[in-house]
Amino acid sequence: MRAFTAVVNPISGGGRASTFWEPVALRLRAAGAAVATEATRGREHAVEIATRAAARGDVVVAVGGDGLVRDVAGGVVAAGGTAATMGIVPAGRGNDFAATLGLPTDPAALSAMLLDAPVRTLDVMDVNGVIAPGNVYVGVDSVATQIINTNRWMPALLLYRLAGVLAISRWRPCTFTVVTDGVSRTVAARSVVVANSGAYGHGLRIVPPAVLDDGLLHVMVVGDGPKRDVVGYLAQSRKGTHVHRPEVELSTAQVVTIDVDRPLPLCADGDEVGLLPATIRIRKAALRVIAPG
Repeated sequence: MRAFTAVVNPISGGGRASTFWEPVALRLRAAGAAVATEATRGREHAVEIATRAAARGDVVVAVGGDGLVRDVAGGVVAAGGTAATMGIVPAGRGNDFAATLGLPTDPAALSAMLLDAPVRTLDVMDVNGVIAPGNVYVGVDSVATQIINTNRWMPALLLYRLAGVLAISRWRPCTFTVVTDGVSRTVAARSVVVANSGAYGHGLRIVPPAVLDDGLLHVMVVGDGPKRDVVGYLAQSRKGTHVHRPEVELSTAQVVTIDVDRPLPLCADGDEVGLLPATIRIRKAALRVIAPG
């Protein structure tokens, strides 16, 4: 039987992550599984806990949002070996990675999944040494992430939608240098996204072609243009039809480097993760995750 170490982000979901985890843990213990729980104090601490737990053979369960999923994935990948495995209990604001995997949300279904569901092998991205299973982005989207993370008191869906509008209202033109598999180009753009999952922003399909296990980085460049166009872009991104707009370009690569001519945040899976320039590499089949088949 699987043994579990839960890494709980105490601020996820408005501080409700621990409450969400407790009934899942009770069901796991009732089934005879060993269960440990540790609250994380931050990104480095979460990676450290996950690395230790995965190295001793526990399934490491990320109880939180996409940022904690990123950190736990980093620890599980760092532990290495063919048995290091993670699980996810979606307890954050967006939970886009969990939704992409088709994970349940009620405690009974989650505990059953953690006990019995198969293990899927997924790709991850290495972003200047940070493991990111979902998406990396620079531009309007990363400015919106800054707004989201400084206004946690607002209802999640309202905050995610307002953040995009606020970010574009403050946007100043800039020029990106994007190198894909050694081919460099310079472009005036609003955003550059390098995707593995393609989903973020509380349910938006930002890069619809992205697949978690196809061995590719999916790159989206959104060219600059009139700010009024962003309203249509945001509305279409709920269904993924924005990729047909003339300012949107899609490509694939194994290695991507992004730089820009003025300071902008570099974000991955809901948080700032470092400074530009950023080099993103695909790491194929590097992460084992319990998920429905």
